[in-house]
Amino acid sequence: MPVPFVLASQSPARLATLRAAGVEPRVIVSHVDEDAALARARAEHAAAGWGEMAFDDTVLLLARTKAHAVAEAHETDAIVLGCDSMLEIDGEILGKPGDPETARERWRGMRGRVGVLHTGHWLVDDRPDGSGATVGATASTTVRFAHLSDAEIDAYVATGEPLQVAGAFTVDSLGGPYVESIDGDFHAVVGVSLPLLRHLLASCEVAFHELWRDEVRG
Repeated sequence: MPVPFVLASQSPARLATLRAAGVEPRVIVSHVDEDAALARARAEHAAAGWGEMAFDDTVLLLARTKAHAVAEAHETDAIVLGCDSMLEIDGEILGKPGDPETARERWRGMRGRVGVLHTGHWLVDDRPDGSGATVGATASTTVRFAHLSDAEIDAYVATGEPLQVAGAFTVDSLGGPYVESIDGDFHAVVGVSLPLLRHLLASCEVAFHELWRDEVRG
């Protein structure tokens, strides 16, 4: 039997990535108010005299918040994974655009440029006989965008795909033709870094293959 595993995310791309790697997680969406969580964290950060939060810390905080929210609200008896992704360009962080006009503006500013996609990962070992570990890390990958025409931007935005994904793009779906190259972990851009997840699982005293569904095992 595989080690019980929960994905605290509604992202289809994260779920598809894990499934392709042999893992069939239970999905429990955290429903965390991200804006409120960030506002509290930034206020605490500033009050402590630490200045502004770094972008890689921001996504890590949200990933941790989501993982703990699910572990505390549900009897998961599993290892819980929370994730969050944001795109950084020229010192600004870009999450999900949410509406077509914002997505178009984002792409007009992104085309022909380079950004860094930060994906925070956090694991909570919520198993009764588990390690009790709560650990996380951020994977950061450099992304070079193609120089899209206005017509290409309009066509892509019209599909609806960019509206609900970090940075208004995907690399594994309709947005793939518009990403010239990446420097780093491809899977982290999709939404979950499998190599990083493997390292974090080690802190829970679990090997990645112990998550594999039964039909994958030899």
